[in-house]
Amino acid sequence: MSSSNSQVPLAASGSPSASGQVSARGAALSLLLRLGEATASQLAKDLDVSVQVMRRHLRSLEDEGLVAASPAPEGPGRPSNRWHLTAEGRGQFPDGSQQFALGLLASLAGNLPEKTLNQLMTLQAQSQALSYLSSIGDGPLQERLQRLVELRRMEGYVGECVPHSDGHSWLISEFHCSVMSIAEQFPCVCDQELQLIRQTFPDCEVERVQWRLEQGHSCGFRLSPAAPKKPT
Repeated sequence: MSSSNSQVPLAASGSPSASGQVSARGAALSLLLRLGEATASQLAKDLDVSVQVMRRHLRSLEDEGLVAASPAPEGPGRPSNRWHLTAEGRGQFPDGSQQFALGLLASLAGNLPEKTLNQLMTLQAQSQALSYLSSIGDGPLQERLQRLVELRRMEGYVGECVPHSDGHSWLISEFHCSVMSIAEQFPCVCDQELQLIRQTFPDCEVERVQWRLEQGHSCGFRLSPAAPKKPT
């Protein structure tokens, strides 16, 4: 989920000067998408604006996390910044992956037995759990939970992890789900999410305590440290 309030293409609104800024910002993002990277002077020349104006736009886009700069030497003197889109910047452009996923799931559901589809979803959850486990590493449970929240944020989820009121558990709440429109048509995706959390934290008992498809504005998972196994 992008934190920026502007999307590309952008609808102009307000004063003429505001419309011009929106247009120039959107044009700069589109040009960087095509070029890969460019200096402020190159962008200014292609978009027919002054270098000073372009630098101002780039700094604004940088503050929003949409572009980033890398210094690159270009002859004697001070290195020039070469600007490129961040992942969030690329996310400003239309993405048909969700529609593709919906179509793919619909095709699978229409042509495969329910048991086979569930097995495929389980395999995907196992694969994703291994990726999460590799990324969050070892350490205290609280640290691993926070790392998971950050990983999920990069995937488009907006969540938090806080201590549960029972005093020994943790509560992960996700207020924005990057696959919500898919889950609305295929609730089995939510079952996969639950299995994914369980496999990522095998040392915890995990239960869903809030499901956005049923009620409320978030999905919630309570993770309780599992009791240590008694020696046999």
